[in-house]
Amino acid sequence: MAEIRATPLGAGQDVGRSCILLSVGGKNIMLDCGMHMGYNDPRRFPDFSYVAETGSLTAHLDCVIISHFHLDHCGALPYFSEMVGYDGPIYMTHPTKAIAPILLEDYRKISVDKKGETDFFTSKMIKDCMEKVRGVHLHQIVQVDSTLSIKAYYAGHVLGAAMFEIRVGQQSVVYTGDYNMTPDRHLGAAWIDKCRPDLLITESTYATTIRDSKRCRERDFLKSVHETVEKGGKVLIPVFALGRAQELCILLESFWERMNLKAPIYFTTGLTEKANHYYKLFVDWTNQNIKKTFVHRNMFEFKHIKPFDQSYMKEPGPMVVFATPGMLHAGQSLNIFKAWAGCEQNIVIIPGYCVQGTVGNKVLSGQKRIEINHKMIDVKMQVQYMSFSAHADAKGIMQLIRMCQPRHVMLVHGEGEKMEFLHSKIEQEFGIPCSYPANGETAVIETSPPIPVDVSACLLKRQATLNTQYTSAPPAKRPMYNRPVSAVLTVDPDNGARPKLISLDEASKTLGVKAHDVQFSSTLCLSSAHTTLAVDCLSEQIKANLKKWCPGQAVQQSAADHLSVGGINLQIKAASPAAAAAAVESSPAPGASSAGHKLVVTWPFQDNVAATNLVKLLRDTYANNS
Repeated sequence: MAEIRATPLGAGQDVGRSCILLSVGGKNIMLDCGMHMGYNDPRRFPDFSYVAETGSLTAHLDCVIISHFHLDHCGALPYFSEMVGYDGPIYMTHPTKAIAPILLEDYRKISVDKKGETDFFTSKMIKDCMEKVRGVHLHQIVQVDSTLSIKAYYAGHVLGAAMFEIRVGQQSVVYTGDYNMTPDRHLGAAWIDKCRPDLLITESTYATTIRDSKRCRERDFLKSVHETVEKGGKVLIPVFALGRAQELCILLESFWERMNLKAPIYFTTGLTEKANHYYKLFVDWTNQNIKKTFVHRNMFEFKHIKPFDQSYMKEPGPMVVFATPGMLHAGQSLNIFKAWAGCEQNIVIIPGYCVQGTVGNKVLSGQKRIEINHKMIDVKMQVQYMSFSAHADAKGIMQLIRMCQPRHVMLVHGEGEKMEFLHSKIEQEFGIPCSYPANGETAVIETSPPIPVDVSACLLKRQATLNTQYTSAPPAKRPMYNRPVSAVLTVDPDNGARPKLISLDEASKTLGVKAHDVQFSSTLCLSSAHTTLAVDCLSEQIKANLKKWCPGQAVQQSAADHLSVGGINLQIKAASPAAAAAAVESSPAPGASSAGHKLVVTWPFQDNVAATNLVKLLRDTYANNS
């Protein structure tokens, strides 16, 4: 039996530093190569010694796949390729390929230019790394080598995010990265084929959460912002440069226009201009509403939202500032938070998940004194968490499992306790195994590869006729046409041909033997009410019911007491007049043998399902209570 092995180097019972080593069909693939926002030491990058303790990483890995541009999924990529030493192919979508280097350079500037770190990748390393990247289109099947192929599916979440199907021979794995099953104001919902992979590796950030309606969240967000600026306070909204930022900018832009508000809204460091450029370039990745209006109006050109200048931080009066990054772990958002945290009039609204160790996580946990760069900060400003996160919630994760129908599920990118809850729910609801290994642990999934079988044209034609009868019948009558495929599996090892299914007639001709029919039979003792009827009247009554129960099938009558429908034969065995009269007078007790009319039903094996349903209908209508 073949097996698939998956080892998280990051995001195993943790959020951040997504990196999974996958071994399938003799191929080794790295899924994402992210960094951890909560660490500023070597722990921020995955432990790449798991890939290969000695020798070339390129010789050990067949490819690297990056799901999207967020740093917890691609932040370690230049370090891995240029400093650790990987020269093989790297695959990501075209929007991710365009946006990732910009975010990597911003991350490098914060780490090196502002924090003074030395053991870090350079701008040139980012450029050299991106030259190894091969862009992938949605639904394009990319042949990595003769046996390994990958295919990208739309994931929502952020511009360019993709889920990837990895296929080696008959084995397949789907890796989701981050995804969102709910469409929003600028992106569509994630979608995938019913591809039935051997293993689905899915994020589980919100494994125990079912979010309230988006409309309610938007109303509460706008209310908090409006009330704060009306009282003269300042609103800080930490966001990442692309994704939730555009979602909330569209929301505030329309609200400011509608309410004719004058308080300024700012976005830090010109990232709106960069975002505009990429949303124009990759408009096909947005939702239908954005595509429809894009020709006449660019939804990302904001009238009320202006670039932020450092000097505005200490200006009096109300303002709203979107600042990067989203977890308050560095950059402008952290600087503004430090400046505004001491005023009770101000508010910080955190719209997404914050990993442990970040200032955002500490603020959300209720800490009122926080050490930042060796200095204590008193937090007097209001703190609100409103989930505009573009991750699937528990309901969305279950929806994706129904959509692609995997044989095994592995949870990553989530907290251990929450994973344990979702793991139990998945196994209970879908009856498939689910695992959630910690970092450094290996999940081993045994697979039974399908065996391809040819089918003869004669058998297909016969089954197509039966399927047509089944689908054209009313739903209540379909059990009458539910016939299993009766066929013979032939194997000819001498000429190396694939196994083939042929019909019973073809098999008997090929082998030169006579086919033996297996007949089934059931005898129904008719009720006293039907025993009084003459055989011809009873036969006409049964015939009328057969036509009603078996629409589209010819009901034949070869004699007064013989009927047939398809391969099912019915014979009425009449009682003598004296026995019939005695049967009417005696009304036999349940379980006793009746002396009245009997109905004998016979059928071949291939009609067993339909005949069983027909016998039940006949018994309910005509038989006594025995």
